[in-house]
Amino acid sequence: MKTLSIQPNLSEQVHDAILLEISSGKLSPGTRVIQEQIAAELGVSRQPVQQALMLLRNQGLLTDAPGRGLIVAPLDPVYIRQMYEIRSVLEGLAFRKAAEMNPTLAAAKGGVYIDKGRAAVKSGAVSDLVNADMAFHNFVYGLSENRLIAPTMDTHWTYTQRVMGWVLMRHEKQRDIWDQHEAMLQSIAQGDGDSAEQAARKHILQASDFIFQHINEH
Repeated sequence: MKTLSIQPNLSEQVHDAILLEISSGKLSPGTRVIQEQIAAELGVSRQPVQQALMLLRNQGLLTDAPGRGLIVAPLDPVYIRQMYEIRSVLEGLAFRKAAEMNPTLAAAKGGVYIDKGRAAVKSGAVSDLVNADMAFHNFVYGLSENRLIAPTMDTHWTYTQRVMGWVLMRHEKQRDIWDQHEAMLQSIAQGDGDSAEQAARKHILQASDFIFQHINEH
């Protein structure tokens, strides 16, 4: 076998950089994405940029532009609703299993994630808010000890980051959901699987309702 290159890691970094630009609103829906320009700005060759753009297209964040090339895709309310319905089931399972498997660990280490989330709210930076939210949920996935939850959720998190960025830039009320997260964590720490699952599903579906209600206003 020949030695593998580090190109996939580079394309992942390019992917994350473009995703951040979209999530933070710097690349708004309809903006043309120019491969050569991105390569120059990031100081990389065109190949990892091309790989990243194709992945973002497959994930629904980019779409074909009239003629040729790619543009940032508009948010799709129906897709968002369906994605959050699936997320509510997966998150519910994760929180239930976390309560059943690791309540003591949740109580011992979960507070760090709550504190980081509240610090992110104070900072006001959209990227900090998104990262804190993702870190909390990934912590719970680990507590569940179900090895399929995290990789299954990975297929949704890219689009979720884009949606969260849209919400956080427009509605400050949605920035502080850490009382909800703390209550969800307490259910896990108490070993109450029913309560943890119900709280997680409610949390996700409420977010979906809010987004669906407001997305057509913009």
